Amino acid sequence: MISNQVLQNTIDGLKAISRVELCVVDTEGREVVSTTTGLNDVSRQAREFAQSPADYQEIQGYLYFKIYDENTPEYILIACGTGEDVYMIGKMVAFQIQNLMVAYKERFDRDNFVKNLLLDNLLLVDIYSRAKKLHITPEAKRVVMIIETDNHKDFNVLESVRTHFGSNSDDFITAVDESDVIVVKEIEDNDYDREVEKAARAIITTLEKEGNANVHIAYGTAVGEIKEVSRSYKEAKMAMDVGKIFFTERDIVAYSELGIGRLIYQLPLPLCKMFIKEIFGGKSPDDFEEETLDTIMRFFENSLNVSETSRQLYIHRNTLVYRLDKLQKSTGLDLRVFEDAITFKIALMVVKYMKYMETEK
Repeated sequence: MISNQVLQNTIDGLKAISRVELCVVDTEGREVVSTTTGLNDVSRQAREFAQSPADYQEIQGYLYFKIYDENTPEYILIACGTGEDVYMIGKMVAFQIQNLMVAYKERFDRDNFVKNLLLDNLLLVDIYSRAKKLHITPEAKRVVMIIETDNHKDFNVLESVRTHFGSNSDDFITAVDESDVIVVKEIEDNDYDREVEKAARAIITTLEKEGNANVHIAYGTAVGEIKEVSRSYKEAKMAMDVGKIFFTERDIVAYSELGIGRLIYQLPLPLCKMFIKEIFGGKSPDDFEEETLDTIMRFFENSLNVSETSRQLYIHRNTLVYRLDKLQKSTGLDLRVFEDAITFKIALMVVKYMKYMETEK
């Protein structure tokens, strides 16, 4: 439903144009918004007018107009004054507010539809029938983006994102909880990653300018039909979670880039513990010296290239070989052998995943 702030801004603007004081009350006579504090007590008159069959009425120097919501009186507009000019202004104001209510109700209905669509709360037949009723194209290429900031309960983030996208009816911006803002974006470019990355970067820039810290965005894969939007949403959620574990340096994470991290994220913790015990015995990669861990990570970054790794670490090649031999003795894994390197890399990621899950409990 339309907010009181929007109503107040509307009648303030119309009062500035018409120079007629305006007040909106509910059908019980309670004031909702007003441009004046000098209005007489009109509660009884408003209640009686709401029960009458008339659409407008002059009562004690004021003009009363009904504002309908699907043929049912929702508000009473009171224009302070009488005469043809005030009548015309009152009718125009009532018409404007009624149109605003229709627009906001449609927005609410679309927002509610998108939320249920994301959460898989709709039957297939309902998805297409409601999409048609709400004038939403069922067959269009869409991607779901999740936006997360440190300001978990700051709903200004939702409004900021809506403002950023403007009145584009092809995109839907909503929230299903207090922590995330969700964008269902319609895309045109076949290279959708580039298009979504560009949109995500623009959102981050906008939110950071408004003082939002640590903005992160994750997005799923593109889907071609509206019934598949929930899948893209689930992928985006996984990308956000996996990104927090394995891609902490990134502020934009795509589901398609998760790689093996996506598989590790779905492993049960008992299986992870068993795997680590088999690889390292009673040890953990956390027990290794910082110098050893730094050497390992740099070795992986350089695709197991001994010469390039030793150059970047400013150490002699033989020194690097010595460190790798030492690691092989303690773990039984030779990182110069591809299979052993893969095993060790996966083990490091599993440990990282286990630590994250333990802190989330």
